[in-house]
Amino acid sequence: KWKGEGTTRNLENIVIGRCYDYIRIVNPAVGEKNCSQIWEAFKNAFINKDPCSILPKDYELFINLSLHTIPPNKSLFWENNQLLVNSFAGRGRRYMSLGDTLFGFFGDFLNWCGQADSPGLDYESCPTTMECENNAVESFWRMASITYAQHSSGVIHVLLNGSADGGAYPQPGFFADYEIPNLQKGKISQIIIWVVDDIEGPDIDSCGTHSVKTLETRLKTLGYDITCTDSNK
Repeated sequence: KWKGEGTTRNLENIVIGRCYDYIRIVNPAVGEKNCSQIWEAFKNAFINKDPCSILPKDYELFINLSLHTIPPNKSLFWENNQLLVNSFAGRGRRYMSLGDTLFGFFGDFLNWCGQADSPGLDYESCPTTMECENNAVESFWRMASITYAQHSSGVIHVLLNGSADGGAYPQPGFFADYEIPNLQKGKISQIIIWVVDDIEGPDIDSCGTHSVKTLETRLKTLGYDITCTDSNK
């Protein structure tokens, strides 16, 4: 029916397991969380609904139940280099990217959607963002990105891929559209941008040129103190 892959099999077991993994092993400092309750809030955001009419605010209860402090100076925003970010952040030891928060860890690399007038998950297919923007996964990551930006403070780090087709700072993109507008200016002392090329990859974009310059100009116009470093030079 839809063009996207269906819900990840065993989704409930995976995400409840991830929740316990997070609070017991990955980041016990967040304290106790009710993982079954978090799953119910997550599921209720999208089941029994048209899979193309899920909004970010539908995940509000899920976010409220899974939210925890993001330590100052640890936020790491990124575009086009998820695997590098994961190794760079050290699963929250060096930096805490969105995927290193409980709410981001919960959904990372998974897929899901429900069906109108049915309490079940759709394991056959889910809508892609091309088919409809207000799908369960897209709206989840929008809400997660907004929340992450709002709770980031101190020195903010941004890791961009200088080899990415279409530029290191994509517009539209999660960082451009959901994260920058939700940064709390009074809580942020500096923004540090790193532009890293893929190993053996082309050097398409760098500090002061192309899309990175667009980003630098935008952040300076908003009044942020920024520095940009090319990590491959």
